[in-house]
Amino acid sequence: MNVAYAYPWDIVGDPSAPSRLAELGVEAVAVAASYHSTRAATPYHPAHRVLDVPYSAFYLPVRSSSWGRLTPASPTWTPTDAFLQARDALKAVGLQVHAWTVLTHNSFLGGVHPDLVVRNAFGDPYPYALCPAYEDVIEYCEHLVSEILTVGEPDGLILEACGPMGFGHQSVHEKTAGADWTSVHSDLLTLCFCTACAPRYPEGTRERVRAAIDGLPARAVTSPAPTAPTQAPPAPTSFAPTSASASPASTSPPSPATVEAALGPLADDVRAVRVELSASLRTRLIAVARKTAPNVPVTLHANPDPWAASSFAALPAGEPGAEVLVGSCWGDPASDAARLAKLGELCDPGQRVGAYVLALPPRPADGSALAEQLRTYAKAGATDFHLYHAGLASPSRLASMAEALRLIH
Repeated sequence: MNVAYAYPWDIVGDPSAPSRLAELGVEAVAVAASYHSTRAATPYHPAHRVLDVPYSAFYLPVRSSSWGRLTPASPTWTPTDAFLQARDALKAVGLQVHAWTVLTHNSFLGGVHPDLVVRNAFGDPYPYALCPAYEDVIEYCEHLVSEILTVGEPDGLILEACGPMGFGHQSVHEKTAGADWTSVHSDLLTLCFCTACAPRYPEGTRERVRAAIDGLPARAVTSPAPTAPTQAPPAPTSFAPTSASASPASTSPPSPATVEAALGPLADDVRAVRVELSASLRTRLIAVARKTAPNVPVTLHANPDPWAASSFAALPAGEPGAEVLVGSCWGDPASDAARLAKLGELCDPGQRVGAYVLALPPRPADGSALAEQLRTYAKAGATDFHLYHAGLASPSRLASMAEALRLIH
């Protein structure tokens, strides 16, 4: 199945949008039902060219009785039932509508409930990242899935950020490059030490992570892990290097080559905790989906890397409850293809692999080049192509998407 991604505001208020999307040659459109803040180009809309989306919002009517402690916000920049309006317009031209559901990436709720967000080993909060170690967060995600299936009645459900978010996927202008942190440092800064996560790790995990990030030998860290209160977020404890390590002339240990090297003997236990965060959330949400709408297929944005934490959550052992496992294909095509092949190895009979394909910059607006990428992903096992993004794309990019789909068929 070929799926084009779009926002509800790309369709609502633009009568030409449904036919334009149908002409791409896709069978379905993934319409955001719950989405984070953004600033989006709207190159076709008759009323505007840029839309500012200042906070995370839910694009179906918010029925207060259906939510618990965490209740999503309604948009002011588009109708509160925008998903329903977009769904009806797309189905009128013969397209299926899949509900694109962003789960734990929510800066609005993170700001209102700072006690429920991811915190790194230094105690720094990530307000855009709700931590699924908290029951309140899991229940919010369950309500989200239930409401989308009950009120939205989509043809398919796409789960994104079905696990903890990470260091590198945030909501404001990024100003961290000058620290020269490597990808391993980024993974270590992704590990959550909130009041729910920290007690699950082996003793000494926080100190080892801090030492690896700051380039210190693990034995040099002597300050104890801070005691986490039951409600208030923990304040970062003092963490100063020794005078020798603070000197510009001192020699620090080399940066760790892998997360496993940084964590040493603690790696297996920490990895198990992290994988379980995504697995437990995923299991509960699929159970809700099956109970609410048994015949609606479930698609997971997933990553076979057990340390993954972002929109594509860790899925190192597969998930038999989903129909489609979709891997991100925004990087080097060879690396992306290897990731898809690994997802394919995790599939049960009857499950499909999807490729989440970037058709925006820095990719060229070239149908032949895009078709070649799709062929690479198909050889790796992908049968479904999820094209990002039909609402943000210029006319030439839309044309290249349509051309690529024609060429591969």
